[in-house]
Formats: sequence, structure tokens, C-alpha cells
Amino acid sequence: MAATGGRGAGKAATGGARRAAAPVRAVAPDDLAPGPVVLVVGGEDVLAERALAAVVRRAREADPEVTLQELEAAGYETGRLELLASPSLFGGGKVLVVHGVEAAPEAFAADLARYLAAPAPDVCLVLRHPGGQRGRAILEAARSAGAPEAVCAPITKDDDKVEFVADEFRRLGRRASPQAVRALVDAVGSDLRELAAACARLAEDAELSDQPRVEADAVEQLFGGRVEVTGFKVADAAVAGRADQALSLLRHALATGADPVPLVAALAGKLRAMAKVSGAGAGRSADQAAALGLAPWQIDRARRELRGWTERGLADSIVAVAEADTAVKGGGRDPVYAVERAVLAIATNRGA
Repeated sequence: MAATGGRGAGKAATGGARRAAAPVRAVAPDDLAPGPVVLVVGGEDVLAERALAAVVRRAREADPEVTLQELEAAGYETGRLELLASPSLFGGGKVLVVHGVEAAPEAFAADLARYLAAPAPDVCLVLRHPGGQRGRAILEAARSAGAPEAVCAPITKDDDKVEFVADEFRRLGRRASPQAVRALVDAVGSDLRELAAACARLAEDAELSDQPRVEADAVEQLFGGRVEVTGFKVADAAVAGRADQALSLLRHALATGADPVPLVAALAGKLRAMAKVSGAGAGRSADQAAALGLAPWQIDRARRELRGWTERGLADSIVAVAEADTAVKGGGRDPVYAVERAVLAIATNRGA
């Protein structure tokens, strides 16, 4: 068997010549439709699964006899693609999904190059790639052939998670208040699959209780005990100057298994937003949002939280959190003490 995913694979897929990167025909995962060849690219499995499901669903809407076949690229043997794409004795179309294209051997790249020149009729070939540079020449070959691409990149930014949750509720046919969306991201924001499951649970509960929309209190009732929520509640209490409450919440979080690193990140995020808004001066939140990299509601909230704060107190708190961040990431002997010290510093710096 040929070696995997190296220079040979790239040469086979591109004919050995250097080409400019082909344009990406990007579509949303839920909008991916069958075609001779389609791409599903990115490391977010939830989105990739939706893209694959969308292709299969639409293919079967057009032809109920469509079959699904799946293939791992890493174990590919010469001629397998042509064999799987050949017409079935029983008729009907076919969706052929090739997983792990980044690990494809030279044999697959060579067979794909020939296949792209004359795709099989009634077959939708789906190439699944997690992103990155390995196997990129195969993607470029498919893009050059006009393949549409479902972009399934990981969602890591807080604002993007908020947008995902809002879209998820719309996808489920439910409305949710901005406060509920924000609360849910704070509660379950570390994992997209959990976010999607939480949206489904809240949407179902709202439908069963005949509520017009999902509200923040419903999120709090179901997910208020999550570690992620506790981190933000610690930050809220600290910047409000409520030292006893902040320390109590912090110790509860640590006692129930919370990692000091995300707790410090919650403190840092809170202070960072406050510092941005403090330096921006007066103005409409909507007008300042793009420049500050914050949503209008985040600006409004930071303005409320800045009441009672001085520039000196804010600066000292930022320094305290920076020191805690270093300590919890290996630069100190006692991460727990470092977080407690930062929380206490923030709470006492209010009004200083």
C-alpha cells in the first residue's frame, strides 16, 4: 500500500503542477445539497454531521432509493473509488462519503483526480476533511472542479457562540430572549454539541409549557449549577464589590471540580470588557460595537458595572488577574490561592 498523505498525494491530485488556490464555494452546513462532489471541511463535528445529514436528506427527497456508503480514506486501495461509484444492480442513486481525507494515500489522490474528470452519474461523492494542511491538495483539486464546501470550523469566540445559539433556537422554531441566549452560552458554552442539546431541551420545554419564548429564568432553572455559569457569577460578584459572595461562589466551584484556569478567564473577560468600554467614552452602543469587538448589550452591561470603579482600581484589578493567570498556568505553587487572591483584589478595588 502506498504511503499516506505526503507529497505524492498532492502531486497526484494536482497533476504535479503548482496552482493558485481555488476559490471556496462556501455554504452553511444545513444548506449543503447533493452534487457530483461536495466538501465538508472543518474540525467541528456537530456542524459536519449536519452537513452530511443535509446531503443525504436532500438526496433521498429527490430519490427515495438513494443508498449511503462510507469509506475511510486511510485504508484506501487502488480502484476502490471507481468500484463504489459504479451503478448498483438494483438501481437508485448513491451518496458516497469518504472520511479522513487528510490521511488519504497516493492511491486515493490518483483515483480522485481521474474521477473528478468524469464523475459517475447518480452519485454524490462527499469528501470529509477536518481542516489543516494535510491532504490539502485533494481539497484544492475538488475546489477547482467546482465542488461546494460546507465550512465546519470550530466555534470558539464568545460572540460566535451567541450567534450559534440564537440560530439554533430559530432552527428549532422557537424564539429566545437575548438574555436567555447569553445565559445559555455562559452556562454551556464550552462545547457546541452540549449547546445544541441544551437548546433542544429548552425549546421542547417551552413548547410543552406553551411559553411564547425561552427566557433567562428557564436557562437558570435547568443549567444554573453548571461550572461555566459559576465562573461568570464569581466575576459578577467580584466586580460588584461583593467579596463574601464572590469567594463563596468561587470555593463552591473549586469544591465541585472547577478548574482554576477558566475561572480566571471569566474574571479576565469581565475586566477586559470593562476596560474597553471605559476607554471608549460616551456614544451609542451600536455605533461602538464593531470598534470594541463587543456586542451592544455587552457594552451596556459593562457601563453599568463600571459605576463605582476608578481607573486606578480597574488597572490594579487587571494586574491582579494577570498574576493569577500566570500562577494557574504553572507559574505558581498554589493555583487555588492565586484565584482567591485575584477575586478578593477585584472586590476590594471597586471604589478604590
